[in-house]
Amino acid sequence: MTAVAASPAPTEGRIGWLEQTVGGITSNIEHAIFTERHARSEGWLQRRDPRAKLVGFLMAIVAASLASSVVGLALLYAATLAAARASRVPFGFFVKRVWLGIPFFAGVVVVPAIFFVPGARVFDLALGPAHLAPSWNGLAGAVLFVSRVGVSVSLAVLMVLTTPWADVLKSLRALRTPQVFVLVLSMTYRYIFLFLHTANGILLARKSRAVGRTSGGEQRRWITGTMGNLMSRAFKMSNDVYGAMLARGFTGEVRVYSTYRMRAADWLALGATAAFGVVAVLVSRVVA
Repeated sequence: MTAVAASPAPTEGRIGWLEQTVGGITSNIEHAIFTERHARSEGWLQRRDPRAKLVGFLMAIVAASLASSVVGLALLYAATLAAARASRVPFGFFVKRVWLGIPFFAGVVVVPAIFFVPGARVFDLALGPAHLAPSWNGLAGAVLFVSRVGVSVSLAVLMVLTTPWADVLKSLRALRTPQVFVLVLSMTYRYIFLFLHTANGILLARKSRAVGRTSGGEQRRWITGTMGNLMSRAFKMSNDVYGAMLARGFTGEVRVYSTYRMRAADWLALGATAAFGVVAVLVSRVVA
């Protein structure tokens, strides 16, 4: 009986750089479209005046920055979740969007404080000749910092999820935000979307014309060249679009078709937000 040589493991099912990049860009585009569609759905926050929402969220973020204990931040976060629930924002989508990245990025910033803030030590960590000893005060400060960042980001994300971007910009102008700041925000948001859409089209065109598997070096060389081409196309598009906007009378002012009118429910929501923020700050001071 002759021995049968072992066949190599199949590689057709492996996902390469192009497939991963196309999938990531497509998911980001779909995510942006989903967010805008969700902002126009029927919900409690969607029915509020954008100016009242912007002021209310700013007050809540200030209250989160002034809270000196996790208890006060927990109250603010519970109110945020309740508002998201009343606004029909998917719970898992909202929580994952905030807390998947916050512990990592905020934790990296606050790690030194855990070891260098004076106080009672938790344990000694020997790393060769160096000895690190985290303190209880450092850990408490780190938890407070991460919680404060998480609540503030959750409030900002909820504001964007429940408000169309054009209404956010118009509300900023209503609060006398500098025109150049609003214009930069508007163009940045729009060009990120166009940039992703263009990149997705280029990568899909490349994938549809590729026959067989390409080597990693060839893919890297193609992606490097495509990045330069994409930046050149984006720069040219920005000049063309800006020239077209100026030709049509654009003056830098954000204009939307919707008209704003503060109702009793908007004033009530704004007052309730301010009162709850004050209560959360006072509770945090008492507990601390």
